[in-house]
Order: sequence, then structure tokens, then C-alpha cells
Amino acid sequence: MTDELLVVRCRLGEREAFAELVRAWHDPVWNYVRRMLGPSRADDVAQEVWVAVVRGLPRLKEPGRFAPWLFTIARRAVADRLREEYARPEIPLEEERASADPVDALVDRADLLAGLAGLPVREREVLVLFYLQDLSLEDCAQVCAVPVGTVKSRLSRARRMLREQLTEEGYR
Repeated sequence: MTDELLVVRCRLGEREAFAELVRAWHDPVWNYVRRMLGPSRADDVAQEVWVAVVRGLPRLKEPGRFAPWLFTIARRAVADRLREEYARPEIPLEEERASADPVDALVDRADLLAGLAGLPVREREVLVLFYLQDLSLEDCAQVCAVPVGTVKSRLSRARRMLREQLTEEGYR
């Protein structure tokens, strides 16, 4: 069933339709939040996103544009959390460590995610939205509230920064 139909059914008060939306979109939202903030804060912020969705769903003007709207809400929740954290005195954060796993692919993925976490927020955000959430350039632009050209330049800069960071750490 399409997201558009599920949104319309939610507006009609069908709880099962909302449950289907959550089942379909919880993991992508949680993964986006986790990649932006880290795993320790992902659950709380993802929950805040779904509360905002429940409140805002009746006001969604274009039900067919549910995904960009959802990630816009997630982006705002991430930005709010970052603002709160920047306002507090700086406390060293525990770095996310990959567990020792014999499978090289998992190690490479953990290194890539650690490299991603080392990027500035704007660059990390467009990489996550475009490559990991499979949003189009236009949808990324809508979520980030910037022109498509800005998304393209941030993607280019983010790829370059990630490549440099991984090269410094011995990856090709």
C-alpha cells in the first residue's frame, strides 16, 4: 500500500494505517537519527519524531510527499537535540567503537560509519539522506531547506572529506 493511501487512511482515523506507516518508516527514521546523533540518543529522538508526525499528519498538505515531510521532521528533531547539547558545557563523548568481528565487511562498514560520524553535521546529513536513505536530490533539498545546488555541493564536499579521512586512516 502506498504512503499516500496510508496517510489518507490515518486522517480518517484508522489506527492500523498509522501502525503500517510506522512499520514501514521506523527503521529509516531511526537509522537517520542514529547516524546523525549516535546510537545512545537515537531511540528518544526517533520517538519525538513519531509524536510530531501524529500531531502534524492532519496538516500534511501533500500526502504523496510523506517521505520528505517525515525526514524534515526528523531533521528538526536532530537539530533541536544538537542545539540543546551545544548549549550545555562540553563533556567528552564516548566514541562509538566497532566490536571485534572476524568479518571484514562488517569492520569496513564500522570504519565507514565512524568516518561518517567524524564529518560536520551538514555534510553528514546530506550523505545520510542521499546515500543511506535513498532520497532524491530534490527531496534532500526539501528536507534540508536549501536549493538543490547546495545539496550537490555539500555532497561533493562530504564525499571528498570522507575520502580524505579514510585515506588518512589507511583505506583506499
